[in-house]
Amino acid sequence: MDASTVHETIAIPPGEVELSDRRTQRVWSVELAPYRIGAFPVTRVLYAQITGLRPSAADEDRFPVESVSWWDAVRFCNALSRRDGLAPAYELHANGEDIEWDTSADGYRLPTEAEWEHACRAGTTGPRYGPLDEIAWYRDNSHDRIHHVGGKHPNPWGLHDMLGNVWEWCWDTYDPEVYGTYRVLRGGGWFDEHWSCRSSVRRRSHPTFQVDDVGFRVARSVVR
Repeated sequence: MDASTVHETIAIPPGEVELSDRRTQRVWSVELAPYRIGAFPVTRVLYAQITGLRPSAADEDRFPVESVSWWDAVRFCNALSRRDGLAPAYELHANGEDIEWDTSADGYRLPTEAEWEHACRAGTTGPRYGPLDEIAWYRDNSHDRIHHVGGKHPNPWGLHDMLGNVWEWCWDTYDPEVYGTYRVLRGGGWFDEHWSCRSSVRRRSHPTFQVDDVGFRVARSVVR
């Protein structure tokens, strides 16, 4: 598995996804146009190739990159877009605190949480897209450590590690009225119990925080 393989994106069909929040008991539906999403989380080797940085403690190229903030992730998306000759999706303001998403751009970006959940479910309707031990690294089988991407079975649309291994940053704010700029995390990680590794589970973190079980995968809009 080389660097070009681990940032392969897969075409996701349009659809409707129903999101829910356990804390507020809120349920809402989102209609989605076609898009593309990474077959794997971004790896340490790809992150290093694009940014020149290795934020993770261990030096295993095929591990998902972690200890990256939400801001690190959006800057990576822009840098990868420029390398591949695509239009960057994000405009970062000089104050370092504001960002705008150009929805007409064909470059790499973070998935919305609706896109993330639609891609994770891959047409399935249960809490997971397969038996957890077969699809995810989590507390009961990870031996308290991160693992290479692609080591478990993919979902029906060919996406690996959607559950377990590392939590993944999404574009959305979690609940701006209560938590301000905190952004959404999805998927569960290597240290989480089984109940956190479900398609619907939402978590939040401040966009500047860097945590050793949080990474991301890229998405792209289908620009007509």
